[in-house]
Amino acid sequence: MTTDTALQYLTFSLGDEVFAMDISTVREIIQHAAMTVVPLMPDFVRGVINLRGAVVPVIDLQSRFGRARTQVGKKTCIIIFDARVDGETLELGLMVDSVSEVIDILPSQIEPPPQFGTTIERDFIRGMGKVDGEFIVILEPDRALNVDDMALLVEKSAMA
Repeated sequence: MTTDTALQYLTFSLGDEVFAMDISTVREIIQHAAMTVVPLMPDFVRGVINLRGAVVPVIDLQSRFGRARTQVGKKTCIIIFDARVDGETLELGLMVDSVSEVIDILPSQIEPPPQFGTTIERDFIRGMGKVDGEFIVILEPDRALNVDDMALLVEKSAMA
């Protein structure tokens, strides 16, 4: 007997595109607020915020995908989520244009990432969720926001 239990995903927008991430990794969603810029960081690291005494790095997801930096607007949010690094949990913030809703997607409604034609790296995509006849890009946050990979980018940009 196979169970096709729906999984919950938080949907959010980057420009005109809708993305989703597994809700189980999301801690909270906060409004965009002032943040402290950290010198010598790549463009996609917008800075750090103080979240109840914890320093949380904020990643501009648009910029991380190699696009122009997010233009902060009224709906700009920061998704606080748990990233896994070497078996440890690290809180990160994701700057997105807006957060939409939590949706249920059955595993049978998720297609593998396309071989080509996406605007972001294929490794960053867990799958393509089919919801109401539309495709939603489901992110693979452990790859898209891999702290070690981002640290290597920082080192490379510092050497350039």
